[in-house]
Amino acid sequence: MTTYDFKDGNGPVPAHQHPNGGGWVADTSTVDEKAFVGPNALVSGNALVYGNAQVYDNALVSGNALVYGNAQVFGNVQVYDNARVFDN
Repeated sequence: MTTYDFKDGNGPVPAHQHPNGGGWVADTSTVDEKAFVGPNALVSGNALVYGNAQVYDNALVSGNALVYGNAQVFGNVQVYDNARVFDN
């Protein structure tokens, strides 16, 4: 089992690198195959990223957050708790 420490106080958790971009995704999160998670981006907790959404640079999507549609989350942005980022 592969693990990754998302530095959220939970220590290393089961995770994998997303095939479309190489960013780390916790096994408890769901990311569509066609969504993009860049190599320095992180998706953790129960977060969902789907559709044509893109998460890149040093962005973090965590908690129960949803990112979907054609949304782009990038830079040093943190999307967490019950936040929703969607559409264009």
